Order: sequence, then C-alpha cells, then structure tokens
Amino acid sequence: MELIFATGNPNKLIEASDILGVSFKLQSLRQLGFTGEIEEPWHSFEENALAKARFVYQKYGMNCFSDDSGLEVEALGALPGVQSAYFAGHEKNCANNLNKLLREMEHQPNRAARFRTVVALILRGKEHIFEGTVNGAITYAPQGDGGFGYDPVFVPNGYTATFGELPKEVKNLLSHRAEALRKMRDFLLSYEQINT
Repeated sequence: MELIFATGNPNKLIEASDILGVSFKLQSLRQLGFTGEIEEPWHSFEENALAKARFVYQKYGMNCFSDDSGLEVEALGALPGVQSAYFAGHEKNCANNLNKLLREMEHQPNRAARFRTVVALILRGKEHIFEGTVNGAITYAPQGDGGFGYDPVFVPNGYTATFGELPKEVKNLLSHRAEALRKMRDFLLSYEQINT
C-alpha cells in the first residue's frame, strides 16, 4: 500500500518506514516536490495532525497520514506539549529546545514526563485517529547522540538509558510514535483483508 507521510522530517520518515514494514511504501512531501511548511495552528495534537493530513489529501488526493507529537513534562504543566518543536522560539532548533527544557527543569525534583503522538490517517476520504504514549523521566543532561528531538534527555520507564542511547530497534518497540503507527498498521492490514 502506498501512503504519503505528511512530514518534512527525514528522521520521522525512516522511523515510520521501519515500524510499518514492507507492506507499505511511504512517500514524503519532499518526494512529491512539496518543500513548504504546513501550518499547525491548533492547541491539540489531534487538531494539528488532522490539519496536516487534510492539507495533503486536498492537495494530492492520495491516501495519507500525518502525526503531531510532543513531550509533556508533568512539572511544567504538560509543556512543551504541542509547542515541542518551537519551545525555544520559531526557528525550530533542537539544541535550543533541549537547553531551554533543562534550564526550566534545573531545580525540579519531579522529572516525570511522557511523549505523546497522535496519527491522523485519511484513507479514501475517511479520517481515522490513532494515539500512542510512552512514560518516562527527564535526565539532568543529554545522554547519547542517537534519535532526534528530545530523545537524549528522555529515559522510558523500565530503562536506564535515554532514547538517544537505546538502539533504534529498541526505541521503535517502545516509542509513542511506534505505538500509534502500529495501531494504524494493524487497522490498514485488516482493512486490506476485508476489501480484497
């Protein structure tokens, strides 16, 4: 099955391809010639994910999905949340976001946090939503150079290493995006069986 993944992030594309497996051929927006930014003006992951998927479906008329993901830190009242990519400003800089988060958490004994993803799928004009979460804690300093975004400061529950240190295969079993994408994959595989 061919799907457009409404992202400009090459790391997300690789991760999604690994999780969904060989039954799916993903195309990125860049492969379709689209290099702009899709607006994410809403205050919830679901609304932003749907906005991106609707934009792509209306533009290309192809089955597509998008995600909106973020880090929710308990001591910060669930911030940075939907503003995770722009936590330190509008330039979307991962290093600056990490530094700001660690500054704000410097004197916080409560390190609890979770990553959350909402995936919006538009399949033959119908909308479907899938959600994934992973709970963990924020470290006091970045650890590891793998992953992307906030991965180097997030230790999932039950582990002592961050997503920046864990092998990609382990992260893809545990992550919020993996959980949401597996739910979407299972739905699509059952949909294909019913409709073939």
